[in-house]
Amino acid sequence: MTNELDSLLELLAMLIMDPRTAVLFVLLMLAAVLDYRTYRIPNWLTLTGVIFALVYNTAYPALPHAGFLWSFGGLLVGLATMLPLYVFKVMGAGDAKLMAMVGAFLGLSDVLYAVVFTFIVGGVAALAFALFHRAFGRMMGNIKEVAETMVISAMAGITPDGRIASRASVGKLPYGVSISIGTILYVVAKHLGFA
Repeated sequence: MTNELDSLLELLAMLIMDPRTAVLFVLLMLAAVLDYRTYRIPNWLTLTGVIFALVYNTAYPALPHAGFLWSFGGLLVGLATMLPLYVFKVMGAGDAKLMAMVGAFLGLSDVLYAVVFTFIVGGVAALAFALFHRAFGRMMGNIKEVAETMVISAMAGITPDGRIASRASVGKLPYGVSISIGTILYVVAKHLGFA
């Protein structure tokens, strides 16, 4: 019990001493609240976060090899992981930009872990949402259709136009909440030595 308490106190100290993590958490919580209430993540929020992360990581690199390129690389990887989902209208542009912002904060070394945590949280949330609304079969059919379209497009070497004649939507899920929770969980788990 003492080790867990010490780890939590260290995490609190890190949030106080390292503005990078504290600012990331504040921006993520704000994005989650805004996305939950309005289904939108404003550009000013993601742009402010990206600029802060790029400047701060350049001036005060988290690691000796980190810096602007490390932060910018994380931004590109974060954006690239979500872009296909945006193209297929599975998520909004704000969600893709939010993950790009996360990448700018976490850099190349950690952004993919945050994406994995986000997908796990998002999958659990989507499953719970579908079960609650009794639309699990419809959701699975839509997932199958999106996956088939992506595979066929890749095999044929064509660029998908983003329009999928899918079944009726199961409903909207504010994915910014999943990105926020998944990223925060990853950062905390990494700090506590679980990730």
